Amino acid sequence: MGPKFIDLFAGIGGFRLALEGAGAECVFSSEWDKESQATYSRNYGVLPDGDITEIDSSEIPPHDILCGGFPCQAFSISGKQKGFDDSRGTLFYDVARIAKDKKPKVLFLENVKNLVKHDGGRTFKVILQTLDEIGYDVFSKVLRSSDFGLPQARERIYIVAFRKDLEVRNFSFPEGHDESRVIADILEEVPIGSIYDINRSDIVLNDAFAPIINPRKPKQIGKINKGGQGERIYSTSAAGITLSAYGGGAAAKTGAYLVDGRVRKLTPRECARLQGFPETFIIHPNPRVAYKQFGDSVSVPVLSAIFEKILKEIQ
Repeated sequence: MGPKFIDLFAGIGGFRLALEGAGAECVFSSEWDKESQATYSRNYGVLPDGDITEIDSSEIPPHDILCGGFPCQAFSISGKQKGFDDSRGTLFYDVARIAKDKKPKVLFLENVKNLVKHDGGRTFKVILQTLDEIGYDVFSKVLRSSDFGLPQARERIYIVAFRKDLEVRNFSFPEGHDESRVIADILEEVPIGSIYDINRSDIVLNDAFAPIINPRKPKQIGKINKGGQGERIYSTSAAGITLSAYGGGAAAKTGAYLVDGRVRKLTPRECARLQGFPETFIIHPNPRVAYKQFGDSVSVPVLSAIFEKILKEIQ
């Protein structure tokens, strides 16, 4: 059997897809959001446990790897202590608490790119101090999904921490792929007049045929209304913008694209493809919920590439 892992803040199971795909075994999962629990259950046949803050670490089975895309919260730093105590009251504290008690070989975490700058850098400093204090050597890097065969310019920070007795002194993150994919590669047939079409009088296309310099970065070619968030139109000949769980505008959460001469949002299935979820993945039937779930989720091929490197260190 491969290594055992736990799936915290599991969402719809992106970490699970990546690690199970490499032969690891999930022994516990936790997710407080009911809709995400339902999607997870439909796809993996297991209903995740609820709120991790209410789960004692004694209830969690032994495991080799702790995974999680924990929410980014500011720490209430008193200025007197350091590390572990400063993280109380946040969801990172629960990651640290479980790691301290269960001592897995590896922590494999994902977060927004801004985590490093969050609260003037103090948040990240507390995370690094805490992990050091509970016995881990920490490595981190910001990676872009469009460098790993996905047409989404999503940048996230990935944190890999090894238990100190493993003596991992150098850990190199994967470099990414040579080939680039673009939005046109993941589109499905959408009938004219669908709920995804955006028909408005304030659509302005200004740059529809401009050459694409870097296909791994989105290329804006127009706007809706004033061109605020969710009101920008992009080319399908380049990578798409980062999927978002929040935000408004006519093309909220996916951005707008010029597809076959018409402007539309992406469909939930296209969003699944942007995150590297397989075609067999059962998507939540309500598009509004599905958008939030994929926006909150992780880019599976990036996790797979990192996990391959982790396995080399612990096997």
